[in-house]
Amino acid sequence: MRISRRGQVDPFIVMDVLRAARAAEEAGRHIIHMEIGQPATPAPAMARKALAQAMERDALGYTVALGLPALRRGIAALYARWYGIDLNPDRVIVTAGSSAAFLLSFTTLFDAGDRVGLGEPGYPSYRQILRALSLEPVGLPASDANRLQPVPADFAAVDLKGLIVASPGNPSGTMLGKPQLAALVQAAAARGISFISDEIYHGLHYGDRAVTALEVSDHVHVINSFSKYFSMTGWRIGWMVVPEDHIRTVERLAQNMFICPPHASQIAALAALECIDELEANRATYAENRRLMLEGLPSAGFHKIAPPDGAFYIYADVSDLTDDSLSFAAEILDGAGVAVTPGLDFDPHRGGRTLRFSYAGATSDIAEGIARLTAFMAGRKA
Repeated sequence: MRISRRGQVDPFIVMDVLRAARAAEEAGRHIIHMEIGQPATPAPAMARKALAQAMERDALGYTVALGLPALRRGIAALYARWYGIDLNPDRVIVTAGSSAAFLLSFTTLFDAGDRVGLGEPGYPSYRQILRALSLEPVGLPASDANRLQPVPADFAAVDLKGLIVASPGNPSGTMLGKPQLAALVQAAAARGISFISDEIYHGLHYGDRAVTALEVSDHVHVINSFSKYFSMTGWRIGWMVVPEDHIRTVERLAQNMFICPPHASQIAALAALECIDELEANRATYAENRRLMLEGLPSAGFHKIAPPDGAFYIYADVSDLTDDSLSFAAEILDGAGVAVTPGLDFDPHRGGRTLRFSYAGATSDIAEGIARLTAFMAGRKA
């Protein structure tokens, strides 16, 4: 049978790296994982307990398409706690991970052929999901001077129907302050450009907290997830916040695309919202990992890095070492037993000269990874 042109998307390179790392582990090697953006910690203890109790008590069948009302109220309460926002729970749509939220957002906002801008470097699946929906991703090269975040001038002369912005960013970990975010939202609104704010790393900050686009405007789509701060990657549970006049459209799409989010994951997510002490302890671990990385990577020979404000990544300019990040990452995996992600995943034009290092793992693994990288780089110079 034929394969559609829409299906011809690029691979998610980090998953290819993970596969190579797993193959090395199956062959008997011990690999330090700095490639994948996945917390080493499990879902919070009370979340797991709540699900275990629910499994004994309930059938856990279909929920309503927009998610459990109690979970939607809980997420709305989170916006009050984190940002001081009085959010109508009706605007909260629970999704099967942020990936489902992007599908719902893109299909709600755009028609086939529409051009959607995204900062580069940026999360690679934006581009591929857009292409699979017959939309056209338009890369907006962000500069070091703007800390790898887009600014209005980057799309002032570009024909767009939509704009995706992430703060904290992946792979950079840099964040937009409220004036910078407001400038982007206002510039997009002035030209009728739909604005999507990817906020899945909110909660993971190491100075000032992240700013949600909902502090700037209600006429945006905001996407978030329980994967990162709440340490629930494999549970595939996320959410989106949409304007009130978009709710019914999103609901109809959700009914037909997904029926509903996973009931079991919704039960766990509701309990996770209250596990503040455990989640903040996880964030303290990432802060220590970040400190080790910012000290250790330059000593190992990776000097050109931008200190991240949030998330759990370091994005390094390795142009003094290579212009082929794919091969360099493979060399590091083979020679050091450390899996890292080639920058080509995040920037198809400049990413051959960059690498992303994740510090989401255990602190002992981060320390071991830095030691291995230091030894590897010293041997490479010899």
